[in-house]
Amino acid sequence: MTDDPAVPDDGRSAPRQLGPIDSATSARANRAWWDAETTDYHAEHGDFLGAGAPGGDFVWCPENLRESDAHLLGDVRGKTVLEIGCGSAPCSRWLAVQGADVVATDLSRRMLGYGLAAMALFDETPVPLVQATAEALPFADATFDIAFSSFGAVPFVADSGRVMAEAARVLVPGGRWVFSINHPMRWMFPDDPGPDGLTVAIPYFNRTPYSEVDADGTVTYVEHHRTIGDRVREIRSAGLILDDIVEPEWPDDLERVWGQWSPLRGQYFPGTAIFCCRKPDS
Repeated sequence: MTDDPAVPDDGRSAPRQLGPIDSATSARANRAWWDAETTDYHAEHGDFLGAGAPGGDFVWCPENLRESDAHLLGDVRGKTVLEIGCGSAPCSRWLAVQGADVVATDLSRRMLGYGLAAMALFDETPVPLVQATAEALPFADATFDIAFSSFGAVPFVADSGRVMAEAARVLVPGGRWVFSINHPMRWMFPDDPGPDGLTVAIPYFNRTPYSEVDADGTVTYVEHHRTIGDRVREIRSAGLILDDIVEPEWPDDLERVWGQWSPLRGQYFPGTAIFCCRKPDS
């Protein structure tokens, strides 16, 4: 039982009411979680993402918005591109086929290993994959024309403002930074694709991280919530210009359920926000 009105008392998923979870704890927990979940994750979602397909694929979100249709990164041919939080790197593999010079990073060694195996299986020119935290990218200033993250690192780090600053740092003047995340308003609803997931249960302004723990109380998974305003301020504080926020609508012909994303919920409110930013020319 709980006396906290922000926590549903009916077993539905909601943030555990803890104090702030720091970067080291978040990184340790999420690295181990994604390492452990790599096989099951790809068994469930790999086909949709193109992770096991020749040349990969670039899907921005569960609403099935693809870069081949959206062109949010612009013309990538001949451009230097960095993917932050790449998972098994199907997006970067797809960009390489389009003629981009791509490097991809992720926290999870096993996710990167899956990507390497896929490239070897299809005899693809390898995309360099680097194990690194998004809060401290191991690249020189002004290295990339484009940086992006498709449901990658941004929600999984304690200091997402630092991710914005790092993206800005490694971009050349005029470079583009685009990232997709859970739409911030989803925080208010239980993590349920069915009717129970249509009922507001958590205050939008509650920024307590969602976390899971093992039997010993060790944090094993973390997601950090920020509001739309928080995201805009992070972007502006990094010296970036916000050009657009894309909120993909649920397609009429998409019946797939992915975790909390479903046709039912997609009828009523957005599940994804894609922030399109750029670094000033000077």
